Amino acid sequence: MSTLQRFFKDTIIYGIAAVLPRAVNILLTRLHTEKLESEKYADNTWYFVFTAYFIAFLTFGLETAFFRFFSKEKEKGKIVSTAFITLLASTLIFLSILLIFNNDFATILGFANPTHLKILTFVTALDLLVVIPYAYLRVTNRPIKFAFYKISNILIYAFFNLFFLWFIPYALKNNISLPDVITNSYQATPTVVYIFIANLIASFVTFIMLLPSMFQFKFAFDKKVLQKMLVYGLPIMVGSLAYVTNENLDKLLLGDMIGKEQMGIYAACYKLGVFMTLYIMAFRLGAEPFFFNHADKANAKETYAKILTWFTIIGAFFMLIVIVYINLFASILLGKPEYYEALAIVPIILLANLFLGIYNNLSVWYKLTDRTKYGMYFSIFGAALTITFNIIFIPKIGYMASAWATLIAYSGMTLISYFYGKKYYKVPYNINKVFLYILISVGLSYLSYYHFKENYIISTIFIISFLAFIAINEKNELKTIFSK
Repeated sequence: MSTLQRFFKDTIIYGIAAVLPRAVNILLTRLHTEKLESEKYADNTWYFVFTAYFIAFLTFGLETAFFRFFSKEKEKGKIVSTAFITLLASTLIFLSILLIFNNDFATILGFANPTHLKILTFVTALDLLVVIPYAYLRVTNRPIKFAFYKISNILIYAFFNLFFLWFIPYALKNNISLPDVITNSYQATPTVVYIFIANLIASFVTFIMLLPSMFQFKFAFDKKVLQKMLVYGLPIMVGSLAYVTNENLDKLLLGDMIGKEQMGIYAACYKLGVFMTLYIMAFRLGAEPFFFNHADKANAKETYAKILTWFTIIGAFFMLIVIVYINLFASILLGKPEYYEALAIVPIILLANLFLGIYNNLSVWYKLTDRTKYGMYFSIFGAALTITFNIIFIPKIGYMASAWATLIAYSGMTLISYFYGKKYYKVPYNINKVFLYILISVGLSYLSYYHFKENYIISTIFIISFLAFIAINEKNELKTIFSK
């Protein structure tokens, strides 16, 4: 099996692990939007925004550092145990501080009910503790186990969402007998809280399932190893915080500047744009350990270039499909018509996330040359663009400003990273081909969305035409990939 074949095979498995949980989560959007008013849906969004910030900060960039040092150090067990012990200690400190000062932090962070923050704290702590076990499965090329745990997590989460948000209301409405403790507590608790509780249960069960993998190693903490990992990882942590800002600050600003109702509508439609995020996540799960493990191969740079080309081709094709059938996806996933008004953000968010995926591909140069500070600079640059554009234009054009800010930030980061990468780690990317596929996809998407919306015959012809262009233009490469 060729290198590219093996890469694509593993990426498909990781893709299932990434796409299926997110797909289930997106399907749950319909349940959430039906059960919650747009303002309450905004509270649900707000909750997960803070989770993203906490996890980005408290992992200290150790996940990527783990891949880097696991691939180059001989004592693998020391890398695993040092990283896990570090996150265990920092998580316990985080948990203690937020629980002791729960009411104060709830006020600072804008939680009307301090209990909501307590649930968030426990969910975040459990999610932090599985970072290294998941990373270990990826770096040791165990995609099937990784997928099993990820899928188990989302199925548990989905089950309890259905139990709390659908079955219990159905039982109460139809006089089906339930224990008094369930009936009384359910009627006294806001519906949105049960989404948080479902997440907590899923995170706890997943942590218990993954924990045994850490006991395969002798627990040995090496201060020198940690210092090297932190020097490498802390710039990535800052970059991750900036990335979370790019992804989530728009929602916070929209809530403050034009109201929670508009923010909730924007956040619901944004999830349609996250179809591209699913693809990017699937790719990243397979690509990141692959890039490090393959770095010493003679043809490494040529392989990275081919991977970027194919990432763009598949991403551009996927973007076109989502835009062509956007109204169908909206009717299935959003439910209430009040959410449809923000559909115009979806094509912009899809293109923005495609650029983010290209940027993730290009990041190989600063990760392999240990210049992670550049990733931090690029992410801060993107965050600055996001903040500036949102603050200036939200009062003028509402949530459309947030969509355009995301596109400007990610495309800007991509261009800067490409030009710096040519200086420090030159990879022979076929940039002309990459942009050709993006331009064709954008052009067909524009025609479909603005001139043939819901004319599925013509729009489907666009898809078939683009697919035929790929097949003709890449026929030699396709033969190589699929040859035994």
